[in-house]
Parts: sequence; C-alpha cells; structure tokens
Amino acid sequence: MESTTIEIAALGRALFPGMLYDCRNDSFFPGITLWDKASLTQDLDVRRQPNTDLKFSASDSLSDQASLLDVSASLKASFLGGLVEVGGSAKYLNDKKSSANQSRVTMHYGQTTKFEQLTMTQLGKITYPRVFDDKTATHVVTAVLYGSQVFMVFDRTTADNEDKQEVEGTLHVMVKKIPSFSIEGDGALKMNEKEKKNPTTYMEALQLYKKLPTLLKQRENDAVPVSVWLYPLTQLNDGAAKMEREISTSLVSKIENVLQELEDAKKKYGAMDRSNAANRFQDVRKRLKIFHNVFTEYEVMFKKALSRILPAIRSGEATQTKLSDILNIHSRSPFVANKLEEWLENAQGEINLLSSYTAELSGIPVLPSSVQVNSVVFDPRVDTVVCFSFTSLKYEDPYLSSLTKYLAADEFEMLTPVPISIDQGSPAWFNNPDFSEKMKENVLLFKSFADANKGKTEQIRFVIAPVSDSSNPGASICLYRNGQMKDNNFQPVSNRGGAVAYFGIHWVNGIINTAQAI
Repeated sequence: MESTTIEIAALGRALFPGMLYDCRNDSFFPGITLWDKASLTQDLDVRRQPNTDLKFSASDSLSDQASLLDVSASLKASFLGGLVEVGGSAKYLNDKKSSANQSRVTMHYGQTTKFEQLTMTQLGKITYPRVFDDKTATHVVTAVLYGSQVFMVFDRTTADNEDKQEVEGTLHVMVKKIPSFSIEGDGALKMNEKEKKNPTTYMEALQLYKKLPTLLKQRENDAVPVSVWLYPLTQLNDGAAKMEREISTSLVSKIENVLQELEDAKKKYGAMDRSNAANRFQDVRKRLKIFHNVFTEYEVMFKKALSRILPAIRSGEATQTKLSDILNIHSRSPFVANKLEEWLENAQGEINLLSSYTAELSGIPVLPSSVQVNSVVFDPRVDTVVCFSFTSLKYEDPYLSSLTKYLAADEFEMLTPVPISIDQGSPAWFNNPDFSEKMKENVLLFKSFADANKGKTEQIRFVIAPVSDSSNPGASICLYRNGQMKDNNFQPVSNRGGAVAYFGIHWVNGIINTAQAI
C-alpha cells in the first residue's frame, strides 16, 4: 500500500474490494466500480490473517466507544454529524446509558480471519474510465480485512442508598474476571458463592464467552468487513474528484465535546424522568417533557448543521471557519453545558424536595393533579379530606421559555448568532429560604395529625397533592369538608395533653368528630 492510502473502520457497512467511496461525506456506491466482475476476482490477493483481541471499557463516552472500534478522527466527525449509518456490531456506537444512575462496563471481543486486496494488475487496467468523469467518488476500496466483533455490555442501575463509584468498581472487576473463569469437566462454571449471587445474564455472558471461539470459527465464512483501505482516484486519473481538505483534529475534538456534553445532560434528564416525583406530579412531568422535546430538537438541529458543513469543507466549497461558527453559536446558546447543568440541578433539587416530603409522609396517597383531588373531595363516601398541598408546582419556567424561543430563531441556518436573554426572576419555590421553615412546620403538623387519626374512620381521607395557591407559597394544609374547601391554610395545633385541636371543628383526643358540624 502506498502512503496515500487511507485505512478506516468498516462500521458494519458492506464495503468490498473495487467499491467506490466518497471521503467527502463518507458514503459508498454499491454496484459502481472501475472494473468488471471478472477482473476483480481474477487477480484478487486473498490470505488468512487470524487474530484475536480483547478490550474492556468502563465508559460509554463518545471517545471511548470510538476507540474500541478504532474509528479515525475524520470518520468520527462524519458519524457525529449523522453522515454515517452504522450497522452490525458497530451499532454499539449508538448504545448509550439512559440514566446517570447507570453503571456500565463493556467487553469487546474482536477476531480477524482473512485479508483481501486488489493487485497492481487490476489498478493498471481500468474497465470503466467514465467513472472518473462523474466525480461522485474520491477513493476506491483496494483492501478489506474481514472478521467478527462482539460487544458484551453490562449495565447496573445504582440504587439511591448505594455508592455509584463502588458499584462501578465491583462491576468492572467482575467483567474483567470473565476470561479467567475456569470451566469444570461437566461444563459448569467454577465460581465462588459471592459470584454465584450475580444475575443470570452475567452467567449467560460467561457461558457465551467460553463458546465464542468455537461459534466464530463455525461461522468463519460469514465474516464481515472490519477495516478497509481506500486508494485516491486521483492516483489513477488526474481528473478524478478529490477531498480538498480534511477537518482538523482540534475541531473534531470540539464537536465531540459538545455532543458529549449533550449526552451527559440527556443521562441526567433520564434519571429524573424515571423518578417517583416526576411520575407522581403532573406539573413536574410537563416541564421535563418540554425540556426533552426542545433538547431533542436542538440536538437534531446541531447535527444537521454539521452534516451540511462537513462535506462542504472537504470538497473545498467552505472553509473550516464555518465549522467554528457553528461551535461558537452553540457556545452562546442557552443549550451550552453550564446552562443545561444549572437547569438540571434545579430540576433535580425540586424532585429531591418532593421526594423527601412524600417519603416523610409515606403511606399517604399522592394525587398527581387537582383533578384527582376533586375525585376524592366529591366522593360521597368521604366527609372530610385533609390535603398536604404543594402550592407552587405550577409556574412559568424562564429557561424553558428561552429554549423554545431559541429554536424558533434557528441560528444554524444562517450561521448568525441571535441574542436570547433569560429572565432569572425570583428564586424558585424549592430554593427559597423564606418558604422552607413554614413547609417543614406544615409537614410535621400534617404527619402528626394523620397519625393521630389513622384508621379511625373511612369518612376521613389524608392525601398529598398539588393545589396552586399563591397566598401560601411552598406548601400548606388544605381542609375540605362536604365537598368544599373550608381552609387553605389549615393549622392543627398540639394541646398540652397531646391531642390535636382546631377552632370551629370538634375534636375528640385528636380525632375528627364527624358528627359535629362546622
């Protein structure tokens, strides 16, 4: 091979000797070639090239995933920009953790079997020279290394009471031990008691690993392209199309960093989306859904901008400055990492507060919206409803509004930044110290009151729900009687004897006497 030859990962694409390839957008052309079928097969050099490789990774970052598959910087840029559709085992590049609470270790088992290459005889005898005039391709595939690649991905979701770093360490150790496990004479795996307690999927992975060499040998004829070598058409014809310039590695790294930051934000969103608080309170769910929708739209918009500019730079129609413009637009956008991080931390703070309060009141049903509150209040079997109300869950989020406005501007289309201001406003209710003391007082009063009346009568219901009330920000206790709200700031008080009393309703030893009217 000459020094002008490029080696790239096949990434599950059907690339074979003689096939034309366009490095400007990393696409290929099945069925179009410089030689007829007889010429391609007549002098094809084929040799065995057996090799086995084993790698481990405890990260699903874009960089580490690309490294496992030996993806070059240029091909990585095309993949990140959506120009390359991967197939087969290379779909691993699209396999991401869905939540920041996940721990992951990947084992990559790679095997090569044979190597095919065109000879100088073929390169010197062009059957279809008109291909050069079409200028649709820049290179021709002159060699292919065949083999198989297997990825075993081990995921473990970390519970709230577990140390994520410790879980990741344990998982990594267990996966790296797979190649060293011995198999006893009867085919069973020899494991200690602790290792036997791991999930069945882990056991299946152990069995599969031991069978891999045999399985792959049996299917050696089904080996697929792993790596291919590309030869510039300009070396065969001066008039052929060529790649005018390559994307600098520094710009590729910057693209990768941006998309990695977006991926990290997506994982944090995923953890919140699966939380009990997000599923229990519709207002929280609505904000998360808005964020997810605009975030996804922005990610698509950013990648589309890359897919337009990368081929233009490589073909000489644009300079790398245009790519820098895209990155600069992102850095000034509300989708930049620090702004995303700030909003996600605030959203997590709200969820944490809701989770801690509902945990304190465990056993009391949570109603997701005011509609469900009404269904309990108007239940003919229920006389009295005491509701611990989150009163400030419904609010306009200035950051989400700025994201929506930014998408409407579509800066990437014209590559000109549009200033979007974010109205910070007053502190969010869950971060406001003026509300916290009253909220803590209310939750303790509500809990004591609910415990005192627990199981005394079916005519009284205690619930947790969002009930908007700007006059009692944060949280309050609402009292409903016979289908009507009697008090939106109900304050049961403790007597010296330990009973709970409230003026206007008769209580007996802390229990509502439903026979008495207000």
